Amino acid sequence: MSRLALTRADAPMTAARVGIGGPVGSGKTALVERLIPALQARGIDIAVITNDLVTAEDAERVRRSGLIDPERVSAVEAGACPHTVIREDPTLNIEAADELERRFPGVELILLESGGDNLASTFSRDLTDFWMFVIDVAGGDDIPRKRGPGVIRADLLVINKVDLAPHVGVDLARMQREATEVRGGRPVLLTNCRRGEGIEAIVDLLEREVLFRT
Repeated sequence: MSRLALTRADAPMTAARVGIGGPVGSGKTALVERLIPALQARGIDIAVITNDLVTAEDAERVRRSGLIDPERVSAVEAGACPHTVIREDPTLNIEAADELERRFPGVELILLESGGDNLASTFSRDLTDFWMFVIDVAGGDDIPRKRGPGVIRADLLVINKVDLAPHVGVDLARMQREATEVRGGRPVLLTNCRRGEGIEAIVDLLEREVLFRT
């Protein structure tokens, strides 16, 4: 059951928390940078948390982007395996999200980007209400067949860098089909974050499945 579903009916409404995980280089930060203006264009009040091993590099990148008020971007340093602070003990991320909600009472949605991890990376439901896993075609079209927990369990699987498929010998249609099969028909969306392709479909899904807007 999601964190939002466990909120008491008489408790203050909290922001939806959406995790974004995936291997190093799959395009998680690029996805965040595309989602920010797309969500804002629909009037959604957002904030961002990034996770890195021992730096705040991704947070600084988002702050410098000019896409969002830098004060709305927080950084968490995992200091260990990236999945530790999003799954085993998500306290640091929960505290960061709670602090953003205190500072910005109107925030509706918080994006939580994990540090780069492997296919076993998953998010705790104590931390997120919805989470997506990002893979890219350059990593190989066999990724879905490996059935990693990130691929199987995520609420949404994003296959990024689809423009590279013909250059790296990937059969994109087969990769998408096999991903849908191993996920039992649960959502799989294709993106090219460099060109902004596929972003609106993700925002549509978040509005419908997370913010419950029709």
